[in-house]
Amino acid sequence: MADIDFDDFLKVDIRVGTVTRAEPYPEARKPAIKLWVDFGDGLGERKSSAQITKHYDPDQLIGKQVMAVVNFPPRQIGKFMSEILVLGLPDENGDIVLVGPDKDVPVGGRMH
Repeated sequence: MADIDFDDFLKVDIRVGTVTRAEPYPEARKPAIKLWVDFGDGLGERKSSAQITKHYDPDQLIGKQVMAVVNFPPRQIGKFMSEILVLGLPDENGDIVLVGPDKDVPVGGRMH
């Protein structure tokens, strides 16, 4: 793995947001959920598609705080335009568990 310097790290804008809406995305190649995440004033609501169906149902995601990279260019995922990269970690089976703060924090806060 190549080392990066602090300036490289600062280029990645990772922020906390709250899921406001979540829907199944059965048209995706791999099972996924469409997410709408509110990052507050300035960034507003952004959307993403996440392959998180092993651990989450859309209904249980509403109100959950998640971390996401907000400065990637939008990416077409099937017929859905993903505007952010919601972050997660693989469990022992490789299924994704979302990353978020362990206490509620103000939306839009930047990770540092």
